[in-house]
Amino acid sequence: MTQLLSLIVPLYNEEETVGFFAASVRPVLEAIPDMQWEIICVDDGSRDATLPRLLELAAAEPRIRVVELSRNFGKEAALTAGLEAARGDAVIPIDADLQDPPEQILPMVAAWRGGAEVVLGRRIDRSTDTVLKRGTASLFYRLNRSISNIELPENVGDFRLMDRAVVEALKRLPERQRFMKGLFAWLGFKTVVIDYARTPRAAGKSKFSGFKLWNFALEGFTSFSTTPLKIWTYLGALGAAIALLYAVFIMVRTLMFGNEVPGYASLFIAVTFFGSVQLISIGVLGEYIGRIYMETKQRPIYIVRKFHNF
Repeated sequence: MTQLLSLIVPLYNEEETVGFFAASVRPVLEAIPDMQWEIICVDDGSRDATLPRLLELAAAEPRIRVVELSRNFGKEAALTAGLEAARGDAVIPIDADLQDPPEQILPMVAAWRGGAEVVLGRRIDRSTDTVLKRGTASLFYRLNRSISNIELPENVGDFRLMDRAVVEALKRLPERQRFMKGLFAWLGFKTVVIDYARTPRAAGKSKFSGFKLWNFALEGFTSFSTTPLKIWTYLGALGAAIALLYAVFIMVRTLMFGNEVPGYASLFIAVTFFGSVQLISIGVLGEYIGRIYMETKQRPIYIVRKFHNF
């Protein structure tokens, strides 16, 4: 029986890469034996010529389908929209910038046909990324492993193959604030890892700024762990113990040497330090409360303006 492979491609202001991507990925898909294919392109509210170029490709190739979102909802929402629209027996999310080589689709499909339900693409060479990005990514994975109950595979992004059973399980997860890497890891299933070297972008620039990556990391920490909340409990207990010991010290010193006029410097430092700790702890609480607030609204993850070629 001929199988169907779905590629999910989230795009936001990628007008320079659309043509390169289509020209690179189609020969790879045609080379897979006994496999039909479709490409689900999700335009995440692009403000450049991304959508018109996608529609040109879809007009020339009926197997290219376009999901046009009503505005920019973010990559996680766009990826969710693609997963909802995909019909394949196997589904592969992939970026349009070609940093994840389409040629890796062939060994992924082979591993899937060999019995794997999830095939991860792991980056063993990230020399195309900056030193700062590689360092912060490594730090994120180490911190995540230390505080989370779900272990994220290091140097693995969204580029992976998932069996239809995995996709259906993922579609049943209801949360609105979505950290897809964590959701993928939470599902489990029989997993195989394929290593590859990441290549430079085909064109254009990354849409993830340092601030967006920081917020993305916070999303990862708070989505699958309550350890940040527990940390402040321990810090509060430690601070109380230190304050108690210091109070005992002051009492003993007063009894032995009499009362002294306290200095302003120590008082200023103490007030500033504990005030900062309290503000940080309130901020951590705010992250979790904010997630609860967004989830209780029950708003849809994304809004589709129009389906093209469906």
